Amino acid sequence: MKKSLLVAALISISLVACGKKEEAPAPAPSVAPAEAAKDAAQQAVDAAKEAADKAAEAAGSAAEAAKEGATAAVDAAKDAASNAAAAASNAAGNAVDAAKEAADKAAQAAKDAAASASK
Repeated sequence: MKKSLLVAALISISLVACGKKEEAPAPAPSVAPAEAAKDAAQQAVDAAKEAADKAAEAAGSAAEAAKEGATAAVDAAKDAASNAAAAASNAAGNAVDAAKEAADKAAQAAKDAAASASK
């Protein structure tokens, strides 16, 4: 009888243990991480937009600076060309004057030679 009492006690303990409900784990707060991820993504998008705007602004400033630099270079080239043309014109005028002077001297020398030959 002791054995049957032990077997009955074991069976009743196992039935009680099997029927016992376990506590369900608390659901993980999945809303908070999702919201945090959404906020982080929005901040990343905003930062990317701001960076793109600043890059476009910098590119515009660089283009403007290049344009101003090119304008200055063109103006300098025009001035240099103008100065070169003036120098060339001045040199040509001096060459003409020198040629006239040389022609006058040659003509005078020819007159003097003709006069010496006739004496």
